Amino acid sequence: GATVIHLHVRDDAGNPSQDGERFRAAIAAIRSRCEVIVQTSTGGAVGMSIDERCGPLRLGGSDRPEMATLNVGTINFGDDVFVNRRLDTFGVAERIKSAGIIPEVEIYDLGHLDILRELFDKGAVQRPLHVQFVLGVRGALAASERNLELLATRLLEDFPGSTWGVAGVGRHELPMAEVAVRLGGNIRVGLEDNIFVEKGVLAKGSAELVEKAVGICQAAGRKVASIAEARAVLLQKPQS
Repeated sequence: GATVIHLHVRDDAGNPSQDGERFRAAIAAIRSRCEVIVQTSTGGAVGMSIDERCGPLRLGGSDRPEMATLNVGTINFGDDVFVNRRLDTFGVAERIKSAGIIPEVEIYDLGHLDILRELFDKGAVQRPLHVQFVLGVRGALAASERNLELLATRLLEDFPGSTWGVAGVGRHELPMAEVAVRLGGNIRVGLEDNIFVEKGVLAKGSAELVEKAVGICQAAGRKVASIAEARAVLLQKPQS
């Protein structure tokens, strides 16, 4: 089912970490088992510096991730603030490009599409664009079919040929996956966003949520991409 692993790592105490060596070990372990696309986070955790968040971008050679996330706007994040200043966003975009990694743009709010337009117009990101709509964070855009349809419509009007997916947070994960499948988008599931496989039942792991996602695709008549098909779409060389 899964063709992309969105990767975070933790230290020995279980705290979020952006240490390059920990990412190196995790990537090696993944690649010893399968050929999925490895996408590392540059979001890290609230309060981390930009340089700390970019730790995995310094990996090279066979340890280098194929994709990395690019967060483009500051939002309230529950009771915290997830800070992505304009110049920092441009800086992270440049680091991703310099490393030869494909960015996935994380969109938490409607105005983030306007930031994406500026990034594109100034050459910080290039076509084809890959976008993840993260919906349901308390303090950002709510998870609803209307909001997702608006985001997807605007994206494809401004950037035809772009690919997009949705990450619904918490109880919104699987319902938003169903909406994305109907609208022609992709699905992200996993324990980072949601820990329940159904109401009141804890998931045994991300694999159980992936099985749910596959079932959603099959019920809607959507084919689940193979790893080779996902690579052909998501890892295209940037176009000027």
